[in-house]
Amino acid sequence: MLQVDIVSRKGEVWSGESKSVVFPSLEGDVGILPGHTPMMALLREGNVSVKAVDGEQKFHVTDGFVTVDQDRVYVVSEL
Repeated sequence: MLQVDIVSRKGEVWSGESKSVVFPSLEGDVGILPGHTPMMALLREGNVSVKAVDGEQKFHVTDGFVTVDQDRVYVVSEL
């Protein structure tokens, strides 16, 4: 499982466990599964899709960045 934290300037938007995350980077859509290598990417406008334990969640982002390290995904963006 992935631990996912989505935050904006106003504070935490969503936090929880997920099976996967897909986000819109400047280079194209990126999918993250457990065990992914560490990375950092800039976001472009689009939807972050989180396959949480209790169903899929979608969050519209305009910009920001994502970091992935040791099955933790941090999404920092304006929503």
